[in-house]
Amino acid sequence: MLNYIWACMILIGIIYGAINGKMADVTNAALDSAGDAVSLCITMIGVMALWVGLMEIAQKSGLIAKMTRGIQPFISFLFPGIPKDHPAREYISMNLIANVLGLGWACTPAGLKAMEALAQLERERGNPAYLCEGGEQPGHGRAASREMCTFLILNISSLQLVPVNMIAYRQQYGSVNPAGIIAPAIVATFISTLTAIVYCKIMHLRRRM
Repeated sequence: MLNYIWACMILIGIIYGAINGKMADVTNAALDSAGDAVSLCITMIGVMALWVGLMEIAQKSGLIAKMTRGIQPFISFLFPGIPKDHPAREYISMNLIANVLGLGWACTPAGLKAMEALAQLERERGNPAYLCEGGEQPGHGRAASREMCTFLILNISSLQLVPVNMIAYRQQYGSVNPAGIIAPAIVATFISTLTAIVYCKIMHLRRRM
């Protein structure tokens, strides 16, 4: 769907430029944007390398393990159906910690592992849709579990203390104060995360009724 949307936007821009005699401007804008994209990618590679390296140091030093243990009560509150010794809890914890630190790139592998572990949990529960790892059984649709939905909503809302991506973007495009986004980002993501938690708990209570 996104491919169609972007294609339509490009075609509309080209057609509009042709009608108004601005094709030269459209061509120049395309070339300038391509150069900006390369520069931005180089900048983001440096930022990503720095923060992923810091995460690796934190993991080797045991800091991530301590933080993971520290948020286990929060994980139990949000995911009461996941057993305490299940691997999904560790992956979910690592994903949330990476999100809080603003490391969107670092949280993706943990998020994928968390979804795989939650699918394994459904197989352990005997959910027919998950008994075959290669695909659905005939007559059964592959539906997301409650834990999967909660994790996805929480991951999207994503409380962030240091919005690394936004700071890098602002610096790349000449912001006078790139880090000025930190306070608004904390407030906005705190509200979105709190809303997500309240919504998930309400839906869980409604399902139990």
